[in-house]
Amino acid sequence: MAKIVTQIGWFGQDDIESLQDLERLRLMLEYMPDSVLIKHLNRERGNGRNDNPVDAMWNSILAGVLYQHSSIEELRRDLARNKDLRRICGFDDGQPVPSKDAYSRFLKLLIMKREYIHNIFNLLVEALKEAIPDFGKTIAMDSKAIASHANKENVNRKKDGRRDLDADRGYKTYKGIDKDGNAWEKVKSWYGYKIHLIVDAKYELPVDFMVTKASKPDILTGHKLVDDLSKKHPDILNKKNGRCHEMSADKGYDDGKLIKKLYDEFHVKPIIDIRNMWKDDETKQLTGKENIVYDYKGNTYCYDSHGTRRLMVNGGFDSSRNTQRKLCPAMAKGVPCGDCGHCPVGSGVRIGLDEDRRVFTPIDRTSYKWEKCYAKRTSVERVNSRVDCLYGFEKHFIRGQEKMDTRCSIALVVMLALAYARAKENRIEDMRRFTVA
Repeated sequence: MAKIVTQIGWFGQDDIESLQDLERLRLMLEYMPDSVLIKHLNRERGNGRNDNPVDAMWNSILAGVLYQHSSIEELRRDLARNKDLRRICGFDDGQPVPSKDAYSRFLKLLIMKREYIHNIFNLLVEALKEAIPDFGKTIAMDSKAIASHANKENVNRKKDGRRDLDADRGYKTYKGIDKDGNAWEKVKSWYGYKIHLIVDAKYELPVDFMVTKASKPDILTGHKLVDDLSKKHPDILNKKNGRCHEMSADKGYDDGKLIKKLYDEFHVKPIIDIRNMWKDDETKQLTGKENIVYDYKGNTYCYDSHGTRRLMVNGGFDSSRNTQRKLCPAMAKGVPCGDCGHCPVGSGVRIGLDEDRRVFTPIDRTSYKWEKCYAKRTSVERVNSRVDCLYGFEKHFIRGQEKMDTRCSIALVVMLALAYARAKENRIEDMRRFTVA
């Protein structure tokens, strides 16, 4: 971690909140595994001028994220009026606040060295896995739109700091049924980027991420994130015995290949919502069973000899055979049926996952358990909300994909370092809290 100063001046009654903020910063900096980055930056500076020490500049950038400063000028004003903040960051007493140009040069250097910040992120994930035994057991994946508040693309112009020539336009469609039974559709459009996140669904902390242009399809990035996570943290996603048991995601990640990869390669149960790609009320006949059909949601029906259709009952999943079991409604729930006793599926039926990997999953889509597991997906939405509201992405001045990737990386390492600090201080219940020390 970078050098920090822990001595804080005396505070009056009116400064208790400021003291809590400074203690929160001190705690976060203490557990930030940034020594490799600091050594590398110092080595590159060599014997040059050291008016603004590398570790102090880095610490102040982290402080700006923690305190939700929307610009470097806002950070500089805070440093100018708060001597204790300067001390904790590592600036000497009497040293003037670094200029705007000094911060601009330092941020450009961080952009070039952002792989070191990515490494800090991975080190913090490793540290959290050690501190919390069930970290990464249940994960969720989603993407978030980050609009670029800049002049839009213009191929006839060069980069000038005001235009964002890396960004492009993304679209996301939302569909549903209102209370009157009418179908509705809403299309969201933005010019900018996406941040794709895999988070721990219990602790609501990021496990892996990727920043792409807005037009990048979720499913393509989803495959890349899963593959990268298995390489970076094989104890979470492992082909033999990883700690992750379930992964939830919305319809944007509905893909048979991804579902198959998660379960067949990593033994992770996919909890991924399904898109309706069938015709209205369409059903398909179950292979080898003339009187059994199913719909795209996995509801399975049997027909009696009179043509009456009945919904079959969930009978659980057999992992040894990779099959779902569906039970006769007459035998399981006492539903009246004239064929009871001589029906060919009276003892139930087993449906292999390979019947349709999107429809039939280890956790039955029609079960209460699936609904309960899918509800955990909202954890990634709450992380997305914090990225917006607490880390300043609702209104930002970031131009270019490399800058956006660097800024997102710094925001996420601040989130993880603060959570790790609280875990080490035996305050796991406060891990998800951002504004309370």
